[in-house]
Amino acid sequence: MPMSETVTTHSDYPVPETMKAWVLGDPGELTFVDKPVPEPKKAEVLVRIDAVAICATDLEIIHHGPPAMIEGGLPFNKNFTPGHEYMGTVVALGPSVDEYRIGERVTVEIHAGCGQCKRCREGMYTSCHNYGKNYGDVDKGHRANGFTTDGGFCEYQVNHVNTLVHVDDTMSDEEATLVVTAGTAMYGLTELGGLVAGESVVVTGPGPIGLLGAAVAKALGAQPVILTGTRDNRLEIGSKLGADHVINVRNEDAVEKVREYTGGKGADYVVECSGAPNSLNEAAQMLNRGGKICLAAFPGNSPEVDVAYLVRNNIYLFGIRGEGKTATHRAEAFMRQKRFDATLIHTHTFDIAELPEALRYAKDRVEDAIKVVVRNKRAQQQQIAAE
Repeated sequence: MPMSETVTTHSDYPVPETMKAWVLGDPGELTFVDKPVPEPKKAEVLVRIDAVAICATDLEIIHHGPPAMIEGGLPFNKNFTPGHEYMGTVVALGPSVDEYRIGERVTVEIHAGCGQCKRCREGMYTSCHNYGKNYGDVDKGHRANGFTTDGGFCEYQVNHVNTLVHVDDTMSDEEATLVVTAGTAMYGLTELGGLVAGESVVVTGPGPIGLLGAAVAKALGAQPVILTGTRDNRLEIGSKLGADHVINVRNEDAVEKVREYTGGKGADYVVECSGAPNSLNEAAQMLNRGGKICLAAFPGNSPEVDVAYLVRNNIYLFGIRGEGKTATHRAEAFMRQKRFDATLIHTHTFDIAELPEALRYAKDRVEDAIKVVVRNKRAQQQQIAAE
């Protein structure tokens, strides 16, 4: 069916009636099919997906289901399109939309909260109070693209205007897929109370969020920024992104080195991105008294925590989920200003039709893959034709 008369389109950006999309069946079962192109409704736009990055959570969703659904005892989510770290071009506007224009490049946040509950009104839409019983209930207003509602492993997708972030034309498509990753790190530092220039930050775990966490901390003026991990090549990338010191925890005692690099005092903040079994206790020992820890990783089990140490040393503990409080917009501004080069963590590119191979590279870290991106061939053809 063609778009209805209430939807605004433009001849320079023709919208087909059907598109190619990957659809999840049983766990681990992806099928490349034809699907109708979705139509944007009130306060929504249609985005032609130009590129989408693979996140470790995509692998979790494809093989086990979205974490929140598992925790809530809900059945495995299937018959939908996963993928949530995508960017693209606005090609159609839903009724009453005037915040964006056709042809504008955008990257997207994952979550659109209900907009009605206490947390959404505070800007904590990734902690929407409808996250449990109404998780993914579009009628209630909650969307989690690529988790419960259709995501980005396809050619077109609808997005609420609240989830869109303008992308500067100086930024490549691949770099734009990393804005939300940087935004997650920015959100973590925001929730710690905001970083004051000259304060010290430790980032543990040089995955995508950890690497960009070091970059964001340095861009905010942290001194020193210390990155810990187990892979020298990733630690080297962290140095290029702004880390003043890197520590390979297989060769050195991370707690001792952090205290050495902070003049014996310990750090002001730790952003924990490793999910390692004893990471929380080690993070606490890296801090000075009154320091703060941000937990950004999902551990594989429930580790034993030395609560008495936290209490005796007045240590504050924060947990974050996703990219709340419009932190993604601030991250995009830093990337637009070239405060750090996020492209350093983009390692591999595939076509959307090659998604299973791209997922294998991401899952098995083939050729030490960090961020694997898939491109939309139709988008590339349209861009060439437009030029």
